[in-house]
Amino acid sequence: MPYTKVMQQLKENLQVAYRQAIDSDNRLDELRKAGHGKFVAIFNEEQGFTQKSNRFLPYVQELATEFETMQESVHTAPETLEAFVKKLAILLQTLQAFKLQSK
Repeated sequence: MPYTKVMQQLKENLQVAYRQAIDSDNRLDELRKAGHGKFVAIFNEEQGFTQKSNRFLPYVQELATEFETMQESVHTAPETLEAFVKKLAILLQTLQAFKLQSK
């Protein structure tokens, strides 16, 4: 695969997203117990995700599945890689914003 270094960086960022998603989902549980967080989904279709969840982990799992598919592919189209990077960036930005706002 010609994107070896890129794929390694994406994998590392996906691991960061996973760890942050676990922490954020725990915080969401606390907020729900306090009567907050009454929303259906974190992301919508325009943001590229097929998942509909009020937790972060399912979105990370969706990206992990896509990442595995890209790794197994002999040739990953630049458009596929670009779409993945955009979704990962949106996820990481949202996780960071949630972390800062929920302190």
